[in-house]
Formats: sequence, C-alpha cells, structure tokens
Amino acid sequence: MRLIKILILTIAIMTISGCNKYLDVVPDNVATLEYAFRMRSTAERYLATCYSYLPELGDKYRHPALYGGDEFWLSSDKTTWDNWNIALGLQNTNSPLMDYWNGANRANDLWEGISQCNIFLENIDIVPDMDGYEKRQWAAEAKFLKAFYHFWLLRCYGPVPIARENFPISASGEEVRVFRRPVDEVIDYIIVLIEEAEQDLPLELLDDNLDYGRLTLPIALGWKAKILTYAASPLFNGNIDYANFTNKDGELLFNQEYIADKWKKAVDALEEAIIAAHTLGYALYEFEPTSQIRVVNDSTKQKLTTRGIVTDQWNQEILWAHSSSTTKSLQEWIAPKALAASQTAHSTPNGSTAVSMKMVEKFYSDNGVPIDEDLSWDYNNRYTLREATASDRYYIKEGQLTAVINFDREPRFYGSLGFDRGIWFGQGNYDEEDSYWLQLKRGEFGGKTQAGWHAVTGYYAKKLVNVTNNNTTNSSYSAIEYPWPLLRLGDLYLLYAEALNELDGPSDEVYEYLDKIRVRAGLEGVVASWKNHSRLPNKPTTKEGLREIIHRERTIEMAFEGERFWDLRRWKTAPNELNQSIRGWDVDQEITENFYRIRVLFEQTFGLRDYFWPLREQDLIVNKNLVQNPGW
Repeated sequence: MRLIKILILTIAIMTISGCNKYLDVVPDNVATLEYAFRMRSTAERYLATCYSYLPELGDKYRHPALYGGDEFWLSSDKTTWDNWNIALGLQNTNSPLMDYWNGANRANDLWEGISQCNIFLENIDIVPDMDGYEKRQWAAEAKFLKAFYHFWLLRCYGPVPIARENFPISASGEEVRVFRRPVDEVIDYIIVLIEEAEQDLPLELLDDNLDYGRLTLPIALGWKAKILTYAASPLFNGNIDYANFTNKDGELLFNQEYIADKWKKAVDALEEAIIAAHTLGYALYEFEPTSQIRVVNDSTKQKLTTRGIVTDQWNQEILWAHSSSTTKSLQEWIAPKALAASQTAHSTPNGSTAVSMKMVEKFYSDNGVPIDEDLSWDYNNRYTLREATASDRYYIKEGQLTAVINFDREPRFYGSLGFDRGIWFGQGNYDEEDSYWLQLKRGEFGGKTQAGWHAVTGYYAKKLVNVTNNNTTNSSYSAIEYPWPLLRLGDLYLLYAEALNELDGPSDEVYEYLDKIRVRAGLEGVVASWKNHSRLPNKPTTKEGLREIIHRERTIEMAFEGERFWDLRRWKTAPNELNQSIRGWDVDQEITENFYRIRVLFEQTFGLRDYFWPLREQDLIVNKNLVQNPGW
C-alpha cells in the first residue's frame, strides 16, 4: 500500500521533493530536512505544506459530499466527475473514486499529509530564530491538522491505521505492514491530539489579513465537539451491522455496545465550544444592507441572510474556512446561464448543477413545519399550477404560472433555491420591485439548449451564489471567490440540540438552540409551530419525534454545505433516503403544463457497503494485514 512507501520515504533526505508547494523554497539539489528547518521562514512554508492537504471543498470536482449524495444532480455528459460518480453508484475497488488513501481521482493523499505533519513535529524544535511560544503554536497547528486528516480518513473508510509517527528508514517490511485500528481507538487518538493542540493554539488570529484560515482555539474546540458527536452517533456507537468486521486476527473494529456517555462527552464539548465562540464575538449571521444593496423589505433581507451565511466571506458566524479553496468555478456551475435575454450569449456561468426534487420538498412550509404535515398546505396538489399574485412578488414573478410546491414556503426555500418564475435578486440588479426572475422552459432564455448548461431538475442552488456576482461581459463572470466554510456557529447549535436530545430527550435547552436557528430563518419556535400548524402537534415532545425534527432542521439549515452526505451516514438513515429516485421537472418541454411534469432521472441505491469507501485492491495485495470494508 502507498502508506508504506510514504512512511518510509518521508524520512529519507529527499522526502520533501514530493510536495510542489514546498519545492519553491528549496534550491536545486539541497532538498534536506536541515534546509527546511534552518530558519523561521522556511519552517513556516513547511507548515503551509501541512495545510495544503486539506480537502479542496470549494472545487466542484473535489467535494465528495456536494455531488456524491442526493442534493445536487448533473446532466448525463458529466460522468467524468469522480464525486458525482459516487452518487451514480460507480465506486469501485480497482481505482476508488475520491481516493484519499492514495491521493488519486481528485482527492488529496491524506496519509502523505499526516506524514508531513509528523516531519514538522519532529523538527520544529531545531529552528534557531523562533521563540518557544511560536514553536509550540505551530506544533499545535500541525497536531490539529494531523488529527483532522485522521478524522477525514475515518469518516471515509471507517477503522483506519493510526500514524502516530513516521517509521525509521531501517523499519522492516513487517513493521510497516500496519493494521486497521478499532474506530473507538482511532477517535480517542484524534481527541488526544486535538486536546494537546488546544493548549497552545491562540484564541484568535493576530493579523486577520495575513493569517485567515490558520487554526485557533475555537476551531479546535468546535471540531473536537463535532468529532465527539460523530463518535456518539449510531454509525460509530454500538453498530451491530458490523458485528463481523474484524482484523485478520479476529480483533473487532466496531464496538457492539451502545454507550450513552458518548453523548454526554459530545454535549460537554459542544457547550465548551459554543461558550468560547460567544466569548470571542462569533454570532449567527444576519444580512445588513450596504451602500450597494439597500434593501428594505424583510422578505429580501431574509433571503440574503440565507445566502450570505456561506457566501459573505469571513462573516461573524464562520469559525473556520479553507482560505486556499475558493469557489468561483463552483459558482459558475451553479448559477443559471442567463437571468435575462441579453445574457443568452454569455459563456459563463453555465448553470449545469441542479437541485433534486427531494431537497425541494425537504424545506418547510411558511408555517415552519414539513409540507406533508402542515394542516393548511395543499400537499396533495403540490405539482399542479398556480398563478402568482402581488403578495408573492418578492418570491415569484407576479402574474406568472408555476407549481404549487413553490408557493407558501419558508424563507430559506427562497434564499436557497432558484426555480422557474422565481425571483433571483442580485447579479447586478438590486431593485426589489423589479428583480431578475427565472424563465426555464425550453425555448426561453434560461431554458435547456443542449445536453449541459441547464439544471436538469429545474432548480438551482441559489444559496451558494454570492448576491453581488455579475455577468460583466459575454465571456467574463465576476464572482466573489469566498473560501469554503469548514465550521460555522449554526452547525454547532444544531449539533448541540441533537446531542442534548439524544442524551436526555426534549428540554427547554434543546428547544432554545433549535429556535435560535429557526428565528434567524424567520420562523416560529419549534413547539409553537408544531402545536399550531402540524397534524402531529406533539411531535416535539418525544425524543423520537424531536430527533426527526432536528434531522430535518439540519437538512434544511445546512443544505448544500456538504453536511447531509455525512449526516445520513452517521445517523444510519442513508438506506431510507438514498434508495429513492432522483426526480425533477421535464425541462425538455416548452409548454407550461408539460414542463411541470415529474420525471425520474435516476434510481439511486444504497447498501451496507456504501457507508464507507473501499480500499484499493492493490493496497490489500501489498499489505496483507489490511482487510477490506464489508460489501466490497
């Protein structure tokens, strides 16, 4: 396996030559560890190398969770996308898609990243022109990155080896043929690393302009809490589906006993992380009008809040974002090709990323409850047509026909989704009373013109497109390149509500943190919404009912941010959600009544094997101590 090669070669004198970002600072024929750590400036660049292995989630090709699940869908000419091929069920053992184990098929080699962190930790103390506190801080950053890479591998592969340190060059072949370790052992190791890092990470950055993306204590606390929530979740906590998953010596790799105390650890860690974030001024984001965007209508403000949570770079809700993973290309593939007839000749954006009808139906009604539970919402006729009136004008173009499913939905629906006849505020037009609106039927300026360059379901992910982007010319799309968020406060609030409910059931504190998210979204609190509008008014009062509500709230609030893919797995609800058809409107049609017909684009399947990536067959041949994931 490639891990063996990496662990041995990274200790050799020429080890650093494998990293292009580091080669820039090393003269020809002098690529030695002594040179790398001879002064502060070269050591800092080596630390940047450790950061460079972070998954590039702002890249449309490299985010497994955006295109690998059931939120986004592409046209049939995009089958070269490794991440989308996961959604298509094409994962394999010969050349695994998004292969973080070997650094192949659009994935970074995380074992190599861990090895680079180990080298840094082994050598940072020899740098002569650094103070001790700074050495400790940089070591803490490397420790956290090492922990994060182990966690990413755990999330992808389940039980993985632990690379505590690099093997010496003299290590025997048998010594480097590592075993996979039980998931609890891996998680414990990750938490120990993070807690070591916590001791020396700064509370905040000294220079935001120079250091954006560098690690701080709130980031470490937040991710520790998130990892402990994963550890407490059904996938990793008493998972009897893996009762026979063992190493070759019979060692069990998944614990078989549910441990409630894991939720207590998650609750305590989340509380600590949230308190730290609050103390340092982090808060839920809300859009504030600017000199460019002088909106006054609450409906428009609410929509821009939903979009700005992600796209307003480095806002007060974002604890950590990947500063080297920006999103211009991703936005070009998400934004509609044309918002006006004058833009039809533009080459960018191309609007090739669609949102599944399943996700469209996940959002609440304007009463803050699921549309199939709402006492007053016309669920059975949701695919029929209705004409928009003046009261709909901030969401749907007045006088236009669209489907009932697009009416009377919560504000996040309109902030997250673009749809036929729906308002698309921004992109150079900031007139609330005369905004752009989408015309997506075939033959219209936003409709299908070829195999790609259109949303195959008739829905766009407006949430990920910055409101100030603009089609400046027919070949230039001006886009705000916001860094991809890796952790935000709203995520921690929802995890905290989930962990509290799993530990002790419904409580005022669970409702409080759910309602912080709901109030920001323009909705009533969870208890009042269900009591007044749901056909299941007591649902929030039971642990099981509130669990379902929390899962739905996370699905909506974190939509298109790469969380649902992993949440469905850790909750073990993926077989229910991912054994369904991918559906959308019939976008090949010109006539309104024909366009608004549901068509099935794909029948997704999900089984036990799909919880984790497979190991490459070649790795199993090289290292006889490795075992394959079940089902592969």
